[in-house]
Amino acid sequence: MSLAETAASVSCAFNSIPIVDIGHASTPEERVALAQQIRDACMKVGFFYVSNHGIPQETIDKVFSAMKAYFSLPLEIKMKLYHKEVANFKGYAPVLDSNIDPANRGDLHEGFEIGWEELVPKENDETRLNDGAMAGANVWPLEPAEFREACLNYYHAAIGVGKVLFRLFALALDLPETYFDDKTRNPAAIMRTLHYPPQTGLQDDRIVGIGAHTDFECFTVLWQEPGIQALQVLNSEKQWINAPPIPGTLVINIGDQLARWTNDVFRSTVHRAINRSAVRRYSIPLFFGTDYDVQIEPMSSCVSAERPPKYEPIAAGDYVQKRLKEMYHQSATFS
Repeated sequence: MSLAETAASVSCAFNSIPIVDIGHASTPEERVALAQQIRDACMKVGFFYVSNHGIPQETIDKVFSAMKAYFSLPLEIKMKLYHKEVANFKGYAPVLDSNIDPANRGDLHEGFEIGWEELVPKENDETRLNDGAMAGANVWPLEPAEFREACLNYYHAAIGVGKVLFRLFALALDLPETYFDDKTRNPAAIMRTLHYPPQTGLQDDRIVGIGAHTDFECFTVLWQEPGIQALQVLNSEKQWINAPPIPGTLVINIGDQLARWTNDVFRSTVHRAINRSAVRRYSIPLFFGTDYDVQIEPMSSCVSAERPPKYEPIAAGDYVQKRLKEMYHQSATFS
């Protein structure tokens, strides 16, 4: 049965998020078995946890500490790097600056966004020359002093997880394991450190941590602060299913680019975050995509007479910038 035929018969009325242990992928047989688990999760849910992901706990602890210190700074200091005054949304976004769900009044979180950068800059580095619409250097706060190093160490560790997953996604799509390698030489990975204040007082359902949405890139690698429930995923029965933090795991979810590429064989599932815990919550999504100049169009294996192509081709960078502009209601021209 083809991927397109299989997708037509899959039920998406899930009531939990599967866990995939990616720590045992050293042999071709192990990777094929993992790919089957991932295929099932991507078709039925669009979300899954990964355990044994390989990011050292020390790396997580350091970025967690640095982001808490940064977000505790006075607003006027953080606003010096306001993202709407920096190329392509890098830098700081205050609370209620975005509104990803048009039905809502705003997203109750603040964040700091970065893109690709070597921890030790390379002389005459030309690796980002094809970023096109999404070109733009990172900006960094002066304090806390360890913020840049902690963020970039985590960023590159999470990219390592993403590269492993891209190969497993290829196998899950019945493609050669290296299919995405030449499309992710300079991977378009956007990372946000996020702080969700507690929602106290009268509750307004139109103001939540982040409103119902799908992600823009191919997939997201998400770290959630332990012990605080906020993330919810919408199933086909229109029920919100909790995706609580599970110690030692990351959450992976399919984004719109991979859904477009697979003609919706892999699901980009609507989700939201609501922090009703009465305490602050922190998370780190890394949105992992292809090189920005790659054309995204439905794969032939995911197209059939009964499932014709649903999307027109578009460059990855153009698509991401379009969606970011929509989220921030931004109409300016970027360098």
